[in-house]
Amino acid sequence: MMIVIDQNIVNVALPAVQKGLGISAENLVWVVNAYVIPFGGLLLLAGRLGDLIGRKTVFLTGIALFGASSLLCGFASNEGTLIAFRFVQGVGGAIASACILGMVATMFSEPRRQAQAIGAYSFASAGGGAVGPLLGGVLTEFLNWHWIFFINAPIGAVLVLAGLRSIPKQPGQGLGKGTDFLGAALVTVGMMLLVYTIVDAEKVGWVSAQTLLLLPLSLLLLAGFVIRQATVANPLLPLGLFRSRSLTAANIVQFMMIAGMFGLLYFGTLYVQRVLGYSPLQAGLGFVPIAVVIAAVSLGLSARLITRFGQRSMLFSGLVLIVAAFGMLAFARVDGTYVVDFLPATLVMGLGFGLAAPAMMGLGMAAVSPEESGIASGLFNTTQQIGGAIGLTVLSAFVTARTSSLTAAGKDEASALLGGYHVAFLLAAGFVLVALLVGAAMLRTGSRTAEAAEPGRAAVPGPEDVPVL
Repeated sequence: MMIVIDQNIVNVALPAVQKGLGISAENLVWVVNAYVIPFGGLLLLAGRLGDLIGRKTVFLTGIALFGASSLLCGFASNEGTLIAFRFVQGVGGAIASACILGMVATMFSEPRRQAQAIGAYSFASAGGGAVGPLLGGVLTEFLNWHWIFFINAPIGAVLVLAGLRSIPKQPGQGLGKGTDFLGAALVTVGMMLLVYTIVDAEKVGWVSAQTLLLLPLSLLLLAGFVIRQATVANPLLPLGLFRSRSLTAANIVQFMMIAGMFGLLYFGTLYVQRVLGYSPLQAGLGFVPIAVVIAAVSLGLSARLITRFGQRSMLFSGLVLIVAAFGMLAFARVDGTYVVDFLPATLVMGLGFGLAAPAMMGLGMAAVSPEESGIASGLFNTTQQIGGAIGLTVLSAFVTARTSSLTAAGKDEASALLGGYHVAFLLAAGFVLVALLVGAAMLRTGSRTAEAAEPGRAAVPGPEDVPVL
């Protein structure tokens, strides 16, 4: 939750950061990008290191680095030092978050307890996204922008101390089992370059020389990584993982679902501020109900429903609710009200996400052996980051085009903006609908590869030593 909050808390404080350090409008985006690029690029490597040298060790190292670099960000006195420390903070965030889902999956083997733990993980992720803007508004308004970074240091220190006592020791396989340094370099550089190209494409353009050069180069590096993994004796990412339809489907579903959910967090915030006229603090408060619903569903209801009806049923039910919520937002009005035009959709969205996310993660992690849970966890985080970056970039491009078209047609500013947001919400619904169709096609009832044939069934070894839930 600390890491997810940090990814959202900074956005609210950007104007204050820009004014305080005198950052130019062109360079302000790098306060965000300097964090996102290493975070997205290092997740696979960090997840695999957790398998090799121990997930507890990697997790606590990442938390310590994240907390220390957050403190340095708070003390930054110019844009150069802030951007540099944000890069280090992104490295720490990737190292810490890559192993979390793997630790959850291995520490809780009993199905109901595992469903509860994954529900708590889902709540922390989604709740952090909802609480971040609120906390950013409070700290910036009542203290100053430095505290959006300072707050991570004491939390990180408590986490390290608690983790040393509470997290069981999980010895790794040893670096000799997967020290593919060339593969690590290919995937890390390729992922960083891909994330950089995506996040910068909106500014420089998708048909600019930079994008047309860097995008194929990043894909070429990633293709080289795949070829390397298929031929090296001890791969960083065993390609055999993808023989599981469940793991592959869960990652595709997450990619599309997160691509859509970023539309709510970003364009929903813009709607309540730029159309309904809410302040940043009021906008942050407007997202509290969705966090409450996700908490109630993820922490209590989802585990019981998954045990009773199975993960597949809960995943599909949640995705249907998310599609419906985006459909409701597509009818938001210029002269609307928060209670009528925004709140009902966010409540439905929270219910849908609270049901879908734990089921999706449970289906994916059930197909992975304990020895590979770290790299699978890193893979889940990677698809989440890339899905969010690509989804937001695509949605932003369509929103800009639609808003410009309506403005040229003589619409007032609020109507033109809302027309663009309507397009974003409809496209986001389409993303989640694709996730639903992929899940229906790849997670067939009665198929062993669905890893969910019998609701509530305990995980037992299959004929290929792949756990079946």
